[in-house]
Amino acid sequence: MLAHAFSAAITGIDAHLVRVETDSAAGTPALLIVGLPDRALNESRERVRAAIVNSGFGIPPGRLLVNLAPADMRKAGVGFDLAIALALLATDEQIPDRPLHEYVACGELALDGTLRAVPGVLAMTLAAKHAGFARILVPEANRDEAALVAGIDVYAVPALADAVAVALGSGAKFRRTGTTVLDDGDRAASGDFADVKGQTLAKRALEITAAGGHNVVLVGPPGCGKTMLARRVPSILPAMTTAEALDVTKVYSVAGLLGSRPRVVAARPFRAPHHTASKVSLVGGGSVPRPGEISLAQHGVLYLDD
Repeated sequence: MLAHAFSAAITGIDAHLVRVETDSAAGTPALLIVGLPDRALNESRERVRAAIVNSGFGIPPGRLLVNLAPADMRKAGVGFDLAIALALLATDEQIPDRPLHEYVACGELALDGTLRAVPGVLAMTLAAKHAGFARILVPEANRDEAALVAGIDVYAVPALADAVAVALGSGAKFRRTGTTVLDDGDRAASGDFADVKGQTLAKRALEITAAGGHNVVLVGPPGCGKTMLARRVPSILPAMTTAEALDVTKVYSVAGLLGSRPRVVAARPFRAPHHTASKVSLVGGGSVPRPGEISLAQHGVLYLDD
């Protein structure tokens, strides 16, 4: 029987919806994953198999095929485990297939069926919302991160059996409605521009830069205050919009830097790469950015020390 569920793949800092299709056919028992999976994703075959059995369900018989569509996009990471397991259970009619179409499912499965956190859940939740989904299934450890996105219901479950309960319509206790709240308390985290004494000409140049959204180059001998001034520019930049704040928070989410108490990053970031950093390490491998792609430099301050 054919069945399918939905998950999300991280590409850069963005997530793209992936349709997880499963099929069983007569033949020697095997589980094959196609659709450009990386090694970690290929190894999910054994994780999913053990998680299903240890959660009290049965592995569908015969030759099992999992297709990750679109097939021409590379899939990386372990966040597809949950969607693959649910789709396989639907293939064997242990759970109905139709309810799975209402959710985007993300999460890594342990061998005992519990769900582990995965990076980039914020980006996945945003992608699910933009694709028109109203519900997302995530590991319990990613609950607060997914709930940063308003307008989507987050079902944070600790184990595969609980995810099955949600798909069967018995998951009300796992539901949480997302809300986006900007915390202005950390806006001057890199220092306050008002603390600078003197440096009249440099301060005037930075004020014009901040007001007009221009670039600026600070030139001078070591110790004259270039870094000190640049570090305080975020304190005079306008507050980020909700969309800008979520874009910046996405970077932190994919990098796994949100910590144990995720929140929307409301302060414009300040980054000071080492002066020996190459252009490739700063902006990537020379590829032309696609429409909609962003970098931290667009929403904050990128400072290069000479």
